[in-house]
Amino acid sequence: MSAKNGSIKLVAGNSNPALALEIANWLRLPLTKAVVRRFADMEIFVQIQENVRGSDVFIIQSTSFPANDHLMELLIITDALRRASARRITAVVPYFGYARQDRKVGSRSPISAKLVANLISRAGVDRVMTLDLHAEQIQGFFDIPTDNLYASPVMVRDIKESSDLTSVMVVSPDVGGVARARGLAKRINAPLAIIDKRRERAGESEVMNVIGDVAGYTCILVDDIVDSGGTLVNAADALIANGAKDVYAYISHGVLSGGAAARIASSKLKELVITDSILPTEAVTKAANIRTLSIAPLIAEAISRTASEESVSSLFD
Repeated sequence: MSAKNGSIKLVAGNSNPALALEIANWLRLPLTKAVVRRFADMEIFVQIQENVRGSDVFIIQSTSFPANDHLMELLIITDALRRASARRITAVVPYFGYARQDRKVGSRSPISAKLVANLISRAGVDRVMTLDLHAEQIQGFFDIPTDNLYASPVMVRDIKESSDLTSVMVVSPDVGGVARARGLAKRINAPLAIIDKRRERAGESEVMNVIGDVAGYTCILVDDIVDSGGTLVNAADALIANGAKDVYAYISHGVLSGGAAARIASSKLKELVITDSILPTEAVTKAANIRTLSIAPLIAEAISRTASEESVSSLFD
């Protein structure tokens, strides 16, 4: 395939090479030959080994762990492409790190998501494509066109194939995620419940109450990020205590830091389903109740539409 004005080039950083290769396969395009490596002191060196002059280039790079290294890779790849006269550079960032720092949480604290957006824009990126931003308003942090894709169509398809929808209830793990959970519930015509929780300190949460009658239902928790796993484990415990038959979770981004995979594996969650926006660790792949959905077809279609100047938002109508 080719762009409306010039050829398409796909460049991958080191954050998620498996996803980048799968996207390339869906588009039936090779990944552009490039070197992205470290010097002895861990400085990042990039060299694009193909001609990209006049090309429509898409950099596939999540800013996942180690977030700072992968962010710097994205910035330096962008600079290399800009100096090589690429016509347009799109940063495809399936997982946008720092998204949880989208506002001041106290006196003299930063808004790091805005700072990262500025860095990406100033490096020379022309547009950004990402997936399920932690907060929709982060799109406004960028002064360039930004497409926020949604994993919900992929999740809905999987839920329909694996569940009896007559007994499913969608659950938001907190009040802040109600809009996201309601959107998925509407797609599968399922009722909605809410977990009312109070966070005592960062990384810990205490479930206070379940809003809605979940007795006898197969509950599906929906959220954008799972990190420590504490919220999901507590929510599953509360739902089971309130009579839920089984508890599943569908989460866009499986950060799963520290001992999160082991915590999920030993919990009352029947299954945690995540996308491959972040490269799964060995602990995640070995966990019996964690499964990964591919978002490569969705991102590949969005890239194709962007290159041919077609609507991306119609993917989610």
